[in-house]
Amino acid sequence: MPKSLTNKLSGDVQLIINNIMVMVKFRCRFCLVVKARFRVMTLCFQGKGLFAKKLFKKGDTIFIEQPLVCAQFLWNALYKYRACDYCLRALETAEENARRLCGLPGLSLPYPELCKVRPELHQACPHCQVMYCSSECKRAAWEQYHRVLCLGPSREDPDHPINKLQDAWRNVHYPPETSSIMLMARMVAVVKQAQDKGRWQRLFSHFCSRAANEQEEIAHKLLGEKFQGQLALLRNLLTTALYDDYLSQWFTPEGFRSLFALVGTNGQGIGTSSLSQWVHACDALELPHQQREQLDAFIDQLYKDIDKETGDFLNCEGSGLYLLQSSCNHSCVPNAEASFPDNNFLLHLSALSDIRPGEEICISYLDCCQRDRSRHSRHKILRENYLFVCSCQKCMSQMDDADVTSEDEDEGEGETEGDDMEDEMTDV
Repeated sequence: MPKSLTNKLSGDVQLIINNIMVMVKFRCRFCLVVKARFRVMTLCFQGKGLFAKKLFKKGDTIFIEQPLVCAQFLWNALYKYRACDYCLRALETAEENARRLCGLPGLSLPYPELCKVRPELHQACPHCQVMYCSSECKRAAWEQYHRVLCLGPSREDPDHPINKLQDAWRNVHYPPETSSIMLMARMVAVVKQAQDKGRWQRLFSHFCSRAANEQEEIAHKLLGEKFQGQLALLRNLLTTALYDDYLSQWFTPEGFRSLFALVGTNGQGIGTSSLSQWVHACDALELPHQQREQLDAFIDQLYKDIDKETGDFLNCEGSGLYLLQSSCNHSCVPNAEASFPDNNFLLHLSALSDIRPGEEICISYLDCCQRDRSRHSRHKILRENYLFVCSCQKCMSQMDDADVTSEDEDEGEGETEGDDMEDEMTDV
């Protein structure tokens, strides 16, 4: 790696890594991230980057990470995609999920024992009735942010400031959703509840920041042509609901715009689905040939019925802020990808190919179809959605290609912020 491309890790970034490279207990299991596996480095012109310190073989898990904060998308929750308020684990059983998505209330799934959802463990907040998948999640939420955000008996009151904030967001950001004002609300609530407020502020400050003109571009992308007025409305509502003197800078016009851009730039889509987990478990069954064909035909027909009734929106969806994942840069030929195989907010970063020591670990912000498009088309999508020009190996090798876009690609590019981008972000 050329020395000109790297600088020494700052003390704060090293502190973040030290904080994360420990065993983090979550629901009686451990998320192990080994410090010797990789390091975050500062790159000229690119911000941060994540580099391997050992050999990762194709298929290896590079790390498993829990977000600092996450939140379910508001339209997703309104459309009855039930998820744990803390970890976003799907609360419907696979059968309940399938019945709702395909509109067949009498549907029965074979092998129901393969569903891992345990309704008997679910618990509600005794004050506002928000649901959690377990007592551990209920306790963690209360200790981290829910004391501030709990609406108590006012949960259904449309005039409560937090409900007004959520309604305003739904009125300016329609499905397919890519962000949520509640992610910002939880950032505020976490700091307000924390004993060491400075530590949380420092952690949030390490996410990618943007120049003022780029912040406006991000707001324009998320809110549309009237973003200036909508930003002001959202800031006023957030201030009314959650203002705190310690965080006064976050509530100024400039501070709110910066916070909004931080969430828009760094929020990682999360998708959970009990039905998807059940299908994966069915795929792993060892069955006689005829039973396998019958099960596969049942699942194929189920997805056809769901597509006819519901379309592409299959998952409980939200977004979260992940410190390590946010350090991964984009490549049009990624060597790693994120997934959520545990049906909750735990992000698994896995190697798509062998990664040598010293090699940068890169993910792709594009889906498979978009990565197969021309260099010109890929750059257009990345500029419009992420405000940068890619200089990965693939793009550099295609520098002499004509800056043209085929008719098929022109038709598809209008869907990038919607169908294609969302499918890639929330794939389970």
